[in-house]
Amino acid sequence: MAQTARGVAVTEAAPPGGATLVRGLGLVDGALLTVGAVLGTGIFLTTADMARVMPHAGLLLLAWATGGLLTLAGALTYAELGAMYPRAGGPYQFLKEAFGPLPAFLFGWAAFTVIMSGGIAAIAVGFGEYLGAFLPFFSTRNVLATLPLGGWTWRLSGGQLAACAAIVVLSAINYAGLKAGAGVQNAVTAVKIASILGLALVGVFAPAVTAVSLGGALPGGALWSAFGVAMVAVLWTFDGWYSVTYVAGEMRDPERTVPRALALGSLAVTVIYLLVNVVYLRALPVAAMAESSRIGESAAAALFGAGAARVVSAAVLVSSFGCLSSTILYAARTYLPMAQDGLFFKGLARVHPRFRTPAACIAAQCLWSVFLTLSGSYEQLYTYVVFMVFVFHAAVGAAVIRLRRTRPGAARPYRVWGYPAVPLLFIVSSVALVANTLVEKPLESLLGLGLVALGVPAYLWWRRRA
Repeated sequence: MAQTARGVAVTEAAPPGGATLVRGLGLVDGALLTVGAVLGTGIFLTTADMARVMPHAGLLLLAWATGGLLTLAGALTYAELGAMYPRAGGPYQFLKEAFGPLPAFLFGWAAFTVIMSGGIAAIAVGFGEYLGAFLPFFSTRNVLATLPLGGWTWRLSGGQLAACAAIVVLSAINYAGLKAGAGVQNAVTAVKIASILGLALVGVFAPAVTAVSLGGALPGGALWSAFGVAMVAVLWTFDGWYSVTYVAGEMRDPERTVPRALALGSLAVTVIYLLVNVVYLRALPVAAMAESSRIGESAAAALFGAGAARVVSAAVLVSSFGCLSSTILYAARTYLPMAQDGLFFKGLARVHPRFRTPAACIAAQCLWSVFLTLSGSYEQLYTYVVFMVFVFHAAVGAAVIRLRRTRPGAARPYRVWGYPAVPLLFIVSSVALVANTLVEKPLESLLGLGLVALGVPAYLWWRRRA
């Protein structure tokens, strides 16, 4: 017997190899996971970066609306594969089914070494930074220890300490069971949705500080290039919408709940993002937005006074903690099927017999994320490889088309709406973002490709052992 996240007991027959994961997540859990994985600190920072390259209110809102549309196209594309292959690992499973084990392994390799673990480190340090605003001991500016290492000095800050503590605590909660992990994730996500949406609605109806003009003269210069740069920022801020496909092996009735959770979560985030940006435009002129380092706090201060900026800081703190909780929960599910296929460490292939979680995967992810956090190298590594997320997005979109051709008779409980236009839109937008990154940051992009390519000898080694 096992307890589901909704408190309903289910019985599963354990396979000969041991325990299995529990299908204990429902539609609400999946939708909250989607929202929780997306809503972090980006919405409180990103619009300022966009305003610097594209100072036009109408175009800023258009970029956010376009980002929501492309995210929904991605969600609908992933939904077909998630309903076909409702197993732990999401994109790893999709790429393996469509293109074979090597592309799937390279996705998992990049996820463990940098993308997911580095992302966890980055979110956790952001949480530590905002915690430091309330408890100065945990500020990233509070250096607790230094250690000279040749020409480089290692530093431990209060922010890193808070980040490591958050990673360890949330990993322990997820280690101890799906019910515990999903319960914390749902509670924190509900709080941050209420706080962000509450601030947005109050801001929308508060007297405007500046008149919102969506028309007006277009900015000079290369407009399409500026819009493309802004879209990169938007799509990064939407990142995480695919999280529910990673836990499809633990969803009840996944053929129905996975597509619905993807769509509902993506639409909810889009609405929240548009409302928040309307508040920014009512609070600050676009020129002032471009000069702000923390636009969420600046907008709140302009609308409601200096004390409101403190409230926004608290909302960002909760938001980053919730995003960290979501990411730890879903990311660890990637490594279980890799290990079970003999393409990763053998010790990660087992499901905990009591907790029915990928406990060893969670522990390994925790240790590596803490190492990256303490080393301080996560940010540089993450910059190198994070654009590869969209390479894999494009590959997953192509997997839908390939499997339609190679396995036309396969059961498809959900078929992506608007096929093939919707998957193609998703593929083209992903490729465009990758191309833009290659042009804007060629050195970082090539180094990132090199880090992913290091997975090839690792794959050959594990394949030979298997």
